[in-house]
Amino acid sequence: MAEEKDKKFRILLIEDDPAISNVVELNLKLDNYDVYLASDGEEGLKMVKETDPDLIILDVMMPKIDGWQVLMELKAEDATKDIPVIMLTAIDDEQSKVIGLRGGADDYVPKPFSPLELAARVRVIL
Repeated sequence: MAEEKDKKFRILLIEDDPAISNVVELNLKLDNYDVYLASDGEEGLKMVKETDPDLIILDVMMPKIDGWQVLMELKAEDATKDIPVIMLTAIDDEQSKVIGLRGGADDYVPKPFSPLELAARVRVIL
């Protein structure tokens, strides 16, 4: 039990907006998480294999491979299907939220967002 408490969780943030990435990274590092950044879906899928994250924060509208496709690929693979995913996106309509949650996302946070609230949601999931 002490091992789990002392574990430093790894979070992969897949987000193409550098300003958002910087704010999220800073807030998560303040909560003592290891944070890895990917700026598009293709890079994000590669980094999942390299970093073995405990949680993924995933934007939807990104170059190369969008977040919907990334989520679908993650949930289709045995090695990654159980990694919790928080969708962080400017797409804020009810249908998109339902699609994300039914697609396997554990939470859906619309932009603009509170970095403190996002950190709290991460804490709850982990």
